[in-house]
Amino acid sequence: MPLDGQLEKMIYVPGELFSVNPSSAQNIDNLFARNERVICIFKNDQIGRFAVVMVGATIVASIATAFAGTVAPAAKKEIQVTDYTKQSISLKKGEELGRFMLGSTVICVFPKNKIVWNKDLVAEKKIKCGMEFAHIKEKN
Repeated sequence: MPLDGQLEKMIYVPGELFSVNPSSAQNIDNLFARNERVICIFKNDQIGRFAVVMVGATIVASIATAFAGTVAPAAKKEIQVTDYTKQSISLKKGEELGRFMLGSTVICVFPKNKIVWNKDLVAEKKIKCGMEFAHIKEKN
């Protein structure tokens, strides 16, 4: 979990299962929008709403979340939306949100001008657990 958040919604979007390696990402148009996805929408007190998008890929047997278990691949191949606003599911920064049954990609989407990215992190750079990707922008 990138930061504290109250879960509002989960959206399962069926799709392809292309590899997400750097070569595929450069050569397959809209790769991350075409692959199967589990999108979790959260609300954070400091920045508002943000999304964590777990993207399926070749050989990924399934995607699971800490609160719903296995989500993808779904038996039905249609978009499925689950409303969590009445269930009070909160996750803290660093807690497990979900997992891939092999590995893939996670994309975080934040409101404009709310996050300051670590400029030392660039594509292809190796990262280690605990490295800071970004922090919440201080209010002026």
